[in-house]
Amino acid sequence: MKNLILAGFLMLVFSGASCNAQPEKKQTVSATSGNDIEVYYFHRTVRCVTCKTVEAEARKNIEMLYADQVKTGKISFTALNLEEATGKTVGDKLGVSGQTLLIVKGDQKINITNEGFLYAVSKPDKFREIIKEKVDPLMK
Repeated sequence: MKNLILAGFLMLVFSGASCNAQPEKKQTVSATSGNDIEVYYFHRTVRCVTCKTVEAEARKNIEMLYADQVKTGKISFTALNLEEATGKTVGDKLGVSGQTLLIVKGDQKINITNEGFLYAVSKPDKFREIIKEKVDPLMK
């Protein structure tokens, strides 16, 4: 009986209740113009601790790793609620429908949602390395 209850609980947890990480994709999209890098974190109104941590760690890492570029506007971080007009508009433009962490430059769109959900809470240093690994090549 305990195994049945545990199995039911695990199915509920892993069925994607409110946090559905998106698969990593590198796609072409006309999201921005110019050479600026925009990092977007899309979320819903109701958020779990992990969702909030992914946003906080991503923001902190962008602001720490690229402080000069953030100050000059070459890199920006924006969190958007998909249940509000602005978030929905930008999300539709970028093809986002759930919690998603994107790095966008010109026609490039790099989805690092899975990495965020895997590492932001348990291995924030690893998460920072991944952000640097994805953003640095876009700086050239």
